[in-house]
Amino acid sequence: MISVKNLSFSYGNREVLHDITFDAKQGEMLCVLGHNGAGKSTLFKCMLGLLRGYGGTVTIDGKDMAGMNPAEKATHVAYIPQAANPAFSYSVIDMVLMGTNPRLSGRVSPGAAEREIALDTLEKTGIESLANRSYSMISGGEQQLVIIARALAQGAETLILDEPTSSLDYGNQMRVQKILRKLIEEGYTIIQSSHNPEQAYTFSDRIICIKEGRIFREGAPVDIMDERLIEDLYGIEVEMMTSSDKRARFFALKEDGQK
Repeated sequence: MISVKNLSFSYGNREVLHDITFDAKQGEMLCVLGHNGAGKSTLFKCMLGLLRGYGGTVTIDGKDMAGMNPAEKATHVAYIPQAANPAFSYSVIDMVLMGTNPRLSGRVSPGAAEREIALDTLEKTGIESLANRSYSMISGGEQQLVIIARALAQGAETLILDEPTSSLDYGNQMRVQKILRKLIEEGYTIIQSSHNPEQAYTFSDRIICIKEGRIFREGAPVDIMDERLIEDLYGIEVEMMTSSDKRARFFALKEDGQK
């Protein structure tokens, strides 16, 4: 479990996050919603130790992450950015092998055992057929799955994803989210940010909404996802439609809906 307690952060005199507190449990997908500039990426960077000087604590399995060195931290949590653009044209298998580095000591190169791990994670994400393809020559959706496979190769059981489907078409968005749900079933903990409320409703176990650097609503999607939430988050008036089986909710912009 990863736990954030009273986390606050400022860029100079501008406070970006204020008293953020939440837990993400094992086998749970937590989605963070908020408009551009709400503080979602800053929150993740503080949690990962990429930004220093924050107030509060971030612990994983009861251990304070601020006291972990990078190698130790990598065994607990993996970060998946919005996009990865390597300077060189690596093969897919080589990209995933990079994720095994925290398992190695000194200047030891990945060997047969690490290659087996990489192939296993490619299979887990459904892209084993791409192993020998150039990373730069596959689709955006496939690239995102490669980055997820690389994160899994670290051996971490908590994944933090910063808007993982923001640049993907609808089909690839669904493909990535279905893979993430399968990982949840295997016991992984996933925290992701999103700009897609409908996607958050369909795939998440719990949603945290950030506005002006604070959590202002939190709970199960079915309990909190409504028209008022969308209006508060994004400043637009919408009409909500729910599928007959309640597995999906859709929002349509009202006429003259801009506030």
